[in-house]
Amino acid sequence: MISFLCFRAGFTHSILEPKICITSGGQLIFSFWPLHVLAAIKAAVLIQRWYRSYMARLEMRRRYALSIFQSIEYAEEQAQLQLSKFFTFMLDHFTKTNETDPDVSSNFFSTTSDYTMREYEQTIEVPASYYGPHLCFPLTVADTDVLLQAFKHRQHLHARYVLQLLHETRKVLQQMPNITHLSTSYTKEITICGDLHGKLDDLLLIFYKNGLPSEENPYIFNGDFVDRGKNSIEILIILFAFLLVYPNHLHLNRGNHEDHIMNLRYGFTKEVMKKYQCYGTAILHLLEDVYSWLPLATIIDSKVLILHGGISDTTDLNFLNLFQRNKLKSVLRPVKSNAETVCKPRGASLVETCSHRTEATKSLSGQDISLKEATRSTSAPSKRRRYSRDVSDGKEHLGNLPGRGSSRLLPEVQYLKPGTVTTPNTSSELTTKEWKQVVDILWSDPKHQNGCTPNKFRGGGCYFGPDVTARLLRRYNLKMLIRSHECKQDGYEISHNGKVITIFSASNYYAEGSNRGAYIKLNPDLIPRFVQYQVSKSTRKETLHQRVTAIELSALKCLREKLYTHKSELIAAFRQYDPNYTGKISPSEWASAVESVLCLDLPWRTLRSRLVYLDQDGRVEYLSSFDNFEIQLPIKEVQPFLVETLCRYKADLEIIFNMIDKDHSGLISVDEFRQTWKLFNLHLRINVDDESIDSLARSIDFNKDGSIDFNEFLEAFNVVHKFENRYNH
Repeated sequence: MISFLCFRAGFTHSILEPKICITSGGQLIFSFWPLHVLAAIKAAVLIQRWYRSYMARLEMRRRYALSIFQSIEYAEEQAQLQLSKFFTFMLDHFTKTNETDPDVSSNFFSTTSDYTMREYEQTIEVPASYYGPHLCFPLTVADTDVLLQAFKHRQHLHARYVLQLLHETRKVLQQMPNITHLSTSYTKEITICGDLHGKLDDLLLIFYKNGLPSEENPYIFNGDFVDRGKNSIEILIILFAFLLVYPNHLHLNRGNHEDHIMNLRYGFTKEVMKKYQCYGTAILHLLEDVYSWLPLATIIDSKVLILHGGISDTTDLNFLNLFQRNKLKSVLRPVKSNAETVCKPRGASLVETCSHRTEATKSLSGQDISLKEATRSTSAPSKRRRYSRDVSDGKEHLGNLPGRGSSRLLPEVQYLKPGTVTTPNTSSELTTKEWKQVVDILWSDPKHQNGCTPNKFRGGGCYFGPDVTARLLRRYNLKMLIRSHECKQDGYEISHNGKVITIFSASNYYAEGSNRGAYIKLNPDLIPRFVQYQVSKSTRKETLHQRVTAIELSALKCLREKLYTHKSELIAAFRQYDPNYTGKISPSEWASAVESVLCLDLPWRTLRSRLVYLDQDGRVEYLSSFDNFEIQLPIKEVQPFLVETLCRYKADLEIIFNMIDKDHSGLISVDEFRQTWKLFNLHLRINVDDESIDSLARSIDFNKDGSIDFNEFLEAFNVVHKFENRYNH
């Protein structure tokens, strides 16, 4: 192929413009192009440059909108995890302050017993008027088809069947190891899905594109099935039903949202109570136990590790495979100190535990893992599995159990080098080491830099670098780590030199059009193939510009609400740069003040033009940060500072009072409200006097019956846009 180098000869006055072209062989060719052709070429180049610039600007807007959503999400998760400190504080002090119920501290995290649940389930009758799906146990493929069709038509499964399904699911999960081992030798490919977060349409689309779970089409769902979306319970029912039908071909890993305290903040508790009302509490209590039996990780062909969040520099797969996982009901439940653990200081945050190295294993030379101990640690006594060790290559690794025919119930686990044994802890109390190991694999995120540092943005787990990944893979003779836990714009991301893959299956996670979903097809060569999709409804007919604008406006609205709930702190920070009260500061001063208060790590100087007004000199009118927002239906008796405080900590208060409100009726006593708020006030060192709290408690008890409708109380403290209705019309 001949390449040409062309330039003008300068005769622009003629109809044909001369061009001198030099071939790759050095020959000169004198040619003429018509002027209209040159004009067309110039126009095409200009249009191409403009289009590329336009698309780059749209991409930049989409990316910073996604970063806003993600920063706010991580800040909320940080606040959620920091509640563990308050729960510890509350259990230490509640008995002293609550004389009317001295046993509340022991009942604060109580769970309904299995015997009571069984009795309760058997008393539930399915009325003749019920037109939803009926289930018969053991389930068949026909039952899964019935469930899928019913949920497509927005029908609900009756509470009796839900409870039966959960009981049967728990039985199956109890027989599974902490780390499940699979092989691609029996099927052509294994499908791996990431977070679904209650988005039923995404799950149905995956099944439509990829086929239903079966012996020939196995699946792994990598946690976070619930919360945020509107159909979390339907997703759980579908996944659990397929698990019962194909226990060897559909596999579930636990995510950080498979946690009953997380569900209080992110919507799943409300969803269950709304759909199942008087039976909701029984379902939630049983789910709490089901969560605790979900496996923690999966390994494919002894080479690919799949877990929800990530790893740390102290992650020990041998330890994780042996400890009694059902002891961990929630990472937010306080861990009691005991002599077996190296405990963090009282009041330390969850992220601080990342720097506390713990002993990986206990060396007991000359001892082997007994079948009795290994079986007792992770499964029911009736189901036994064989453990062996293979140290021919001098490396710890995890192997497979030879199956009978084409299906295997539980694989054999090969691990540990001679002289190193991890003794399973069968104590009913969760140790700090066990707690930290699980927090790390459920909450951690990868980073580009080497090392392992506390994940301060989420508040739990750690950030792990390529060197941490390489060491763990080398230690266990693994090839790759597949994880989820983070929304990615394209549904997946490859990092750490191809050794870490993030897969996220909930499309439109933050807003309509914000991101694609994806899943992975893994073949016997362990070469991942990515399939992307996006559930499109309202955005199908919109232009790209319209979709990006809608995402951007939604992100900016969330950010403005965040600014408004920290109004007092922000004004104080602004006025440090404005001693003369001019109402104006420089853009850099405004950005520094906002970041010092919100700690969201956002490009504030870039965002300032969308959040505040600038004067003719380019200075920021900082009070405009709070324009166009107000509190919905504020209670007149509440002081402005208290209103702002309630808005800021509304989600935390909702979790705390939902835990007090055992029947989830939405009603709590005035005394419970007063005493708990005082404890919350004391713990966070909020400067709200007792008289204001008492006045608030009296004012929101409208009918003076001694109870507060806390759901209505929370609705009174929503931050809304003043002109939102105007935009909607």
